[in-house]
Amino acid sequence: METRNLIIIGSGPAGYTAAVYAARAELKPLMFEGHEPGGQLMTTTEVENFPGFPQGVLGPELMAKMKEQAQRFETEIISDFVESVDLSARPYKVAAGGQTYETRSIIISTGATARRLGLESEKALYGKGVSACATCDGFFFKGKNVAIVGGGDSAMEEANFLTRFAEKVYLIHRRDSFRASKAMQQRTFDNPKIEVVWNTAVEEILGVDVGHVTGVKLKDTVTGETREMALDGVFAAIGHEPNTSLFKGVVDMDEKGYIKTVPGSARTNLPGVFAAGDVQDSRYRQAITAAGSGCMAALEAEKFLAEES
Repeated sequence: METRNLIIIGSGPAGYTAAVYAARAELKPLMFEGHEPGGQLMTTTEVENFPGFPQGVLGPELMAKMKEQAQRFETEIISDFVESVDLSARPYKVAAGGQTYETRSIIISTGATARRLGLESEKALYGKGVSACATCDGFFFKGKNVAIVGGGDSAMEEANFLTRFAEKVYLIHRRDSFRASKAMQQRTFDNPKIEVVWNTAVEEILGVDVGHVTGVKLKDTVTGETREMALDGVFAAIGHEPNTSLFKGVVDMDEKGYIKTVPGSARTNLPGVFAAGDVQDSRYRQAITAAGSGCMAALEAEKFLAEES
């Protein structure tokens, strides 16, 4: 069995950037794209904050360009999903598509998945007024009325951020108290543009018939009564789930399941195993920061392999 220099698990901005750098360093990387090639940007319409695209770019188009660039430098890309990894000894083993591959180093760039409300209408309108990232999409709602669903610190942060653009922000929470920090709660209560909607759940997002969000159907969790609210956008802020199940118990993670890296680097607790992108970043979660960390991981993998040879 041929032992590869580097296997990249996962695509998206982190994985594709790592592949570009690694391939240009002649490491001949092998990438497994996984079930969602391109990651979360594949469900994003307009991306206006990625440098180099002054008129904006569609998320899938940006990912296609990154993939094409990685392939230009002869990255081998396989669409199979990685079923298991054996990191007990080097060379490491990666199983995918019924085959086992050996490698001297690994970059984990499997990303994170935004938790959804679980509604069919949410799925149909994702990128058409439904979002899970206020930092990414808030600009599109200048002068509009929007809702944030959630009750933690991230919901508070996103609600306050959206008031820079939106006319009105409704913070919808299914209970009568928040789990967010007291400081974040006070900041939210003090913001005149934010109105808290207590004891309320979103039953349906309206607008599927016209192709964009027009409002929501709400249910009072105490009385069971339902009503409709006109809106231009809905943001789910109920957390993200890092895609790290393959590495549990082997690679060090924090309490939320994000992979721990040595501060200022992409190194994990295992020699030759690096992590990049949202799989190790619960704070920024931006395409540009993911790409940057993908670059870091590839440069560190190159240095690691050079020192071994």
